[in-house]
Amino acid sequence: MTITVRELAYYPVKGCAGTTVDSAQVLGTGLEHDRTFMVVDAADGSFRSQRTHPAMAAIRVGVLDGGAALALTAEGVEPLRLDVDGDGARRDVSMFDRPLGLAADQGDEVAEWFSDALGVKSRLVRVVPGFDRDGWGDTPGKVNFADAHAVLVTSTASLDDLNARITARGDAKPVPMNRFRPNIVLTGDDEPHFEDRVRRMLLGTVELAHSTRATRCAVPMVDQATGHRAGPEPIRTLSTYRREPEFNNKVSFGAKNAVVCEGVLTVGDVVEVAEWLGA
Repeated sequence: MTITVRELAYYPVKGCAGTTVDSAQVLGTGLEHDRTFMVVDAADGSFRSQRTHPAMAAIRVGVLDGGAALALTAEGVEPLRLDVDGDGARRDVSMFDRPLGLAADQGDEVAEWFSDALGVKSRLVRVVPGFDRDGWGDTPGKVNFADAHAVLVTSTASLDDLNARITARGDAKPVPMNRFRPNIVLTGDDEPHFEDRVRRMLLGTVELAHSTRATRCAVPMVDQATGHRAGPEPIRTLSTYRREPEFNNKVSFGAKNAVVCEGVLTVGDVVEVAEWLGA
């Protein structure tokens, strides 16, 4: 079977809505523009997430002029065009209680905008030139403001299998792929979760290497169109067959990957599995 790239997406502001594209430059930290911005607590610089602020999902972010500006829209606030400030005041930021170092604050106007949109005092920050953060796992790689890895890969086979299990319960509807916020969606192999077993893959002019399975929190229970919690699916059903004992029994869906060769990736590109885990 021929595996191909079905979908590509990047998420300019961590936790906010993604942007689907037909083609993307892939850098050492993932798809260009992916999670280069982050919303943080105005007081202590800790990151904000859909885990506690599901409304972030409905905040739309457009990247303008090659990243020189952002277009922000959300229900209940006026749209805002932000001219990105790469030299903004430096602010200490953290994620999961771990310091990430300094990030570039984007100013008071956008801070007020996010504060109004989320109902809590917030600031917007950007990675600074030279930002250097390691991932972890089989191939750690580098990462911007994603949780810990450059690229999240899922497959249509995995989602089809999950949705078949959900609908078989008779009391829930299938979920869309955007609940899992992937960067790359693969299609063409009918084995669910085959992406978990790929150690190394070549796609377009890009090479990716396996880091770890993607364990999931509460975010997949957030409707990505409305920004409202809509659980218990898919976590309820995943918990019946996708538990990960080595990760405190969390459930998993998708595989985290590191970028080992930068390049260009396009929807429709053929994927060559260069090495399987356990081979």
